[in-house]
Amino acid sequence: MTITDTGSPPITTTTRTHVPAIEIVGTMRDRYDEILTPDAIAFLTELHHRFAGRRHDRLADRMRRRYEIGNGRDPRFRDDTAHIRQDAQWRVAGAGPGLEDRRVEITGPTDPKMTINALNSGAKVWLADQEDATSPTWRNVIEGQLSLRDAIRGELSFTSPEGKLYEVTAGETPTIVMRPRGWHLVEQHIRFIDRTGRALSASGSLVDFGLYFFHNATELIANGRGPYFYLAKLESSEEARLWDDIFTFSEDFTGIPHGTIRATVLIETLPAAFEMEEILFELRDHCAGLNAGRWDYIFSIIKNYRGRGARFVLPDRSEVTMTVPFMRAYTELLVKTCHKRGAFAIGGMSAFIPNRRDPEVTQRAFQKVAADKKREAGDGFDGTWVAHPDLIPVARAEFDAVLGERPNQVGRQRDDVEVTASDLLDVHIGLPVTSAGVKANVSVAIRYLEAWLRGLGAVAIDDLMEDAATAEISRSQVWQWIHQDRTTEDGTAITRDHVESLIAEVLGEVERRDGDRFADAADVFRDVALRDEFPAFLTLTAYSRFLVDAD
Repeated sequence: MTITDTGSPPITTTTRTHVPAIEIVGTMRDRYDEILTPDAIAFLTELHHRFAGRRHDRLADRMRRRYEIGNGRDPRFRDDTAHIRQDAQWRVAGAGPGLEDRRVEITGPTDPKMTINALNSGAKVWLADQEDATSPTWRNVIEGQLSLRDAIRGELSFTSPEGKLYEVTAGETPTIVMRPRGWHLVEQHIRFIDRTGRALSASGSLVDFGLYFFHNATELIANGRGPYFYLAKLESSEEARLWDDIFTFSEDFTGIPHGTIRATVLIETLPAAFEMEEILFELRDHCAGLNAGRWDYIFSIIKNYRGRGARFVLPDRSEVTMTVPFMRAYTELLVKTCHKRGAFAIGGMSAFIPNRRDPEVTQRAFQKVAADKKREAGDGFDGTWVAHPDLIPVARAEFDAVLGERPNQVGRQRDDVEVTASDLLDVHIGLPVTSAGVKANVSVAIRYLEAWLRGLGAVAIDDLMEDAATAEISRSQVWQWIHQDRTTEDGTAITRDHVESLIAEVLGEVERRDGDRFADAADVFRDVALRDEFPAFLTLTAYSRFLVDAD
C-alpha cells in the first residue's frame, strides 16, 4: 500500500516502523541552537508523537461542525455535558503566583523591542503573543523564543538600527502569559517524522508551547511566577481536554508539580461560547480563567453563518460594537460562567490607539477606551487588554474605580444574567452596509497583509491596532457581502468586479516603496475574499506561499 503526503515522496507502509523524530529544516541562524537544543527537540518529538494525531481529530471535528452550522443546524448547549453545568461543586485552580491581579494586561509580539517595551509598561500582565500579533516567519518564531528566554533571565537588551538602546528598567515587570499559535496552524520549518515514516509539518501550537515551556518553566517558577499560557481559537471542550493532557504530560516530563501550569482560554469562536463551563471543567486543574476575544469572535460568527441568508449579514465593521445584542450576551455569559467556577474573566482589546503626533486622535482614543473599560469593569470583568502602553493608565483608572484595593472581583456572582442560545445568535443590528465600509475593509485588509508579509503581525492603521483577527473580519465580510448579494446604502452592488475596482483604488492610494509587498497582499486578499470557496483562515495559504523559507 502506497501513501503520498503532499510535498513528500511516496512511502511504503508495511510492517516496518520508524522511530518518531523531529527534523529542523529551517535555516539555523545565530543563537538558534540555544532554542533548538537536542533536549528541546526530544521534548517536541514526544509532544508530537503523543498528541499530533489527536490534534488532527479535533480539526476534523471543527470541519464537521462548520458543515452542520452551514446546513442549518445552529449551535446549542450540549445535552451530553449537562451534568457538568448542573454540578455546582467544582471549581477551577484559579490564579497562580503573579496572576492574582490582572486588571490591565498589555498585548504584543515577542521581538526584542516590543518585549522590552511591554516589560517596562507598568501593566500587571504581558500577553507575549506568538499568535495573531506575530507574523509567523521562521525568524519571528525562533527569535521570539530567544527574546522570551533572555527576558525571563534578565539578560535582554536591544539596540535599534538607529543606535537607540532598549533595556528593561522597570523594578516590577508584568507576569508573562505566552500565547502559542492555534491548533489550525503548522510550522513548516520543523517536520515530524511519524512511525510510518511520513514527514509532516509540525504543529505550530506544540512548537510554540513546547519550546517556551521546556526552556523557561523551571526559571519562571524560581522567579516566583510560573509557565502560563493563553489558549487561542478553541472550539470545544475536547480541544481543552487535549491541552490539559499536554500540560499534565509536560509537568511529568520535567518533574514539576501537577497544576503548576495555568491557562487562560480565549473564548473567541461561536462554538466555544456554548461550551464555556465544559472548557473550564476539562482544564480545571490548570485553568486560571477565560478571555473575551472579541475580534475573532465576530469573525467566527461571520465564518459560520456566511451562507445562511440575509439575516446573518452584519453591517460595517465599525458598527459591530460590544453593545450589540450578540456581543452583550456573549460577554455577560462569560463573566457569569467564570465567577461561578472561581475563574478570572478578562476583557478584550479595544482597537483604538493613541497617536503621539496628533493630540486630537489621542484624546478620542482615551475617551473610547475609557468607556469600553468602564463597561467591562462594571459588568464584572477582573481585568482587560490594551495594545499600547499609553492606554494602561486609562484602563487602570476604570478598573481601580470598581476594584479599589481588591485584586479582582471573582467573588461577584452574576445571578442576574440569563443567556439563551437565541441570545447568542441575535445578530440583528439593523444598520446598512455603506460604500465607505466596504472600501475600508478592502483597504485595511490589504495594508495589514502587506505588513504581515514583511514580518509584522500587529500594525497601526488609521489609528486602530490591526492584527490577524481584525483582518479576518475585513476579508470575511467582503466575501459574505458578495455571496449574499448585498447592496450598499447608496445602491452600489457589492460584486467581485466592484471589489476589484476598490483593490485598484487602494493600490493607487497607498504609499509605495522599494521592496513593498502590496502586489502580493492584493493577491492574498483576492484569494481569501473573492473566490467561490471560503478559506477557513486567511493565514493558511499565505503562510505556505510567502513565509516559508525557500531553503
